[in-house]
Amino acid sequence: MSVSARIRPSLWFDSDAEEAVDRYVSIFPNSRVVKVARYGTAGQEIHGRAPGSVMAVEFELDGTPMIALNGGPMFKFTPAVSLEVHCDSQAEIDHYWERLGEGGDPDAQQCGWLADRWGLSWQIVPRGFADMVPEHPTPASERAMNAMLQMKKLDWAALQRAYAGEDAPAAAR
Repeated sequence: MSVSARIRPSLWFDSDAEEAVDRYVSIFPNSRVVKVARYGTAGQEIHGRAPGSVMAVEFELDGTPMIALNGGPMFKFTPAVSLEVHCDSQAEIDHYWERLGEGGDPDAQQCGWLADRWGLSWQIVPRGFADMVPEHPTPASERAMNAMLQMKKLDWAALQRAYAGEDAPAAAR
C-alpha cells in the first residue's frame, strides 16, 4: 500500500500489534487491516524476532491510516499521547467507552480519557463539546468544564445541562 496521508500515527507494541489491531478494527466502522509485514532474517541480531513473525500491521481505523509495530518492550504508551474519538450520541460514547476500555486500567479513566488493555490512551468525547470551550472562558464554559472534571465517562446530556446553567448536577460516573 502506498500511504497517501502525509502524517500517519504509528503505534509501538511489544509483541501483540496484530491482536490490538484486530481488536481496534472490530470496534470501529470503516476499518480494515491493509497489510501485515513480517520479520525476515535481516537484523535478527538486533530485533531478536523469529523470521515470519509479525513486524508491522498497516491498517485503517475509521478511514484513518495507521501502523502498529511489534518493536519490543523498550517503549510504552503514556497518556501524553492519545487518540480522540468524536461521538455523535451518548450511545456512541457508551459503545466506544465500553469496547475500548475492556481489560484496560480503570484508574486511568477520567474526563473522557481511558487506557485500553495495551495502555494506549483514548479520549471518548461528544463531537459538540469543543464548541463549549471557547478561546476565552465564559460562565457557561466554566460550568461545562467543572461538570466534565467530575466525570469518568462523559455524560453528554449532563454536560449540556451544565453548559445551559440548569440545576441538575453532573454526577460522577
